[in-house]
Amino acid sequence: MLTRGETLGVFQMASSGMTAYLKELQPTVIHDLNAMVALYRPGPMAFIPEYIERKKNPARVRYLDPRMETILRPTYGILIYQDDVMMIAVELAGYSWGEADKLRKAMGKKIPAEMVAQKDRFVKGVIERGMKPSVAEELWQQIETFAAYGFNKAHAASYGNLAYKTAYMKANFPVDYMAALLTADSGDVEKIAEIIHECARMKITVLPPSVNESAGTFTVVSGGTLGGGLPRDGVAPSGTSQHGHSVPAESAAAVNAAIRFGLYSIKNFGTGISDAIVSERQRGGRFASIGDFIARVTDKNLNKKSLEALIMAGALDELGERGELLANIETLVTHHREHAKISGVQDSLFGATTTSEATIRLAAAPKATQEQRLGWEKELLGYYTSGHPLDKFRDVLAKQKFDIKNAKLSFPRGIETVVGGFLETTRVLLTKKGDKMMFGKISDYSGDIEIVVFPKAFEEYGKFFEPGSCILVKGKFSDRNGQASIIVDRAKLMG
Repeated sequence: MLTRGETLGVFQMASSGMTAYLKELQPTVIHDLNAMVALYRPGPMAFIPEYIERKKNPARVRYLDPRMETILRPTYGILIYQDDVMMIAVELAGYSWGEADKLRKAMGKKIPAEMVAQKDRFVKGVIERGMKPSVAEELWQQIETFAAYGFNKAHAASYGNLAYKTAYMKANFPVDYMAALLTADSGDVEKIAEIIHECARMKITVLPPSVNESAGTFTVVSGGTLGGGLPRDGVAPSGTSQHGHSVPAESAAAVNAAIRFGLYSIKNFGTGISDAIVSERQRGGRFASIGDFIARVTDKNLNKKSLEALIMAGALDELGERGELLANIETLVTHHREHAKISGVQDSLFGATTTSEATIRLAAAPKATQEQRLGWEKELLGYYTSGHPLDKFRDVLAKQKFDIKNAKLSFPRGIETVVGGFLETTRVLLTKKGDKMMFGKISDYSGDIEIVVFPKAFEEYGKFFEPGSCILVKGKFSDRNGQASIIVDRAKLMG
């Protein structure tokens, strides 16, 4: 799974840069994960390509001194860990363990005066024990380069172990793990969207929120399909992953389940009212109508704001049409207040213990448009449940070499690339010269990426960069604050 770059949700392995390196490395043992954790930081990162090459081609592995092989064999002769530096100091330079620890502290804190003293001590020690002066100097230079950034092995192994465990759970118990991952990131709308995109790739259905089905957290429910995050996607056979690889029996069974969106993760909706809805449903059964729902959920937190969030997110779709419910929001709030006052009383002006849909008379109103529904879903849930703005441009997108997720993984820096997507956000600002430029976020079915439009391109193509536009952009990949972005040279609308 990791060698294919399917790293989202795996501890320490999910960044685009780390994912790209894992695909190159093709890890086979947990030591590879430990080493990547230690190397994937400013400084040591420059040595990742050499680590990868040595793993692929053992002939490239070399040791400055044969005695170092027993120490550095697991890392293909590359100094990565503080422990290895200490071991070299003890075995090759005659340090005591106390002296070796002093060397470790000097390197970690980069104390110049102490490092000069340690160099004299170290070089003298290894020469006295049979190392050539030129080799001793080269070894010290390596130690200064690597160990200044070195992890201790316990740190790297702890992280690598957790990375392995999370990867194992994702690979073998995908539905349960992704539900737990969604719950862990509950409240972060952008992160939720990213995870749901991954569920779609894994052919795991994520069902929209429902007052009749949802718990507070994301939950695994039976009866799901292998249709992806949205029902329109393709189907994979049971017992086989979307890539054609066999999957464990537990995984094959579990992947026939689905994940139901949790009420806690609806934006502008609190945990208290979520718990009240679930509790009432467990007590009295499913809600039969909007009137039944309003009459039974008497919690004071079911106010106008939370009711609007439920409606717009689609959690009340079984009980009414969104446009009509929103148009009658004041009526619904008024009825709720009246029922809250007489909570616990069997008879009320609405009838007996339950209220029929006819009791609350809703004024006729236009249905919500597809554009409205999609906009609400994206705002409140972080993803689209009733379609996607790009649906009518599937043929156009199918012709592109990369979708956004795969483009980010392959990360062809400096190479001109075309990607298409839905322009979610834009931020126009002025340069020091007073020219307009723009930062934006473009998304497709697979994920999203930042786009940067400098003044020259913005002057020519700025008319296309309206939030909500479906556009194609041509440009080169670049790093911005450690994240992938596209520097846009040209743009045009789809269609």
